[in-house]
Amino acid sequence: MKKNTFSMLDENGNEIVYDVLFTFENEETNKNYIVYTDNSKDEQGNIQVFASIYDPNDPKSRLEPIQSDKEWKVIETILETLQEEIRNKMGNDTSEN
Repeated sequence: MKKNTFSMLDENGNEIVYDVLFTFENEETNKNYIVYTDNSKDEQGNIQVFASIYDPNDPKSRLEPIQSDKEWKVIETILETLQEEIRNKMGNDTSEN
């Protein structure tokens, strides 16, 4: 299975490879979002996840920052739902053994 990845340069000019977790369009804002990670961990040991606005029809699209709390809330809700689904699936998988 080929991973969906992209790379960007950090502030020091180092290339960082990011894994795309998912993309979606929000009809309310009429914007497209990309949620991605570089698989680094925060102080609590959680994998860091980032999100940006992008144009899926432009292969050279620049990632734009998300400015609105409302947009962040939508992304957080999706991430929480996905995490819960994964937890439930993992719980079901271990209980079947």
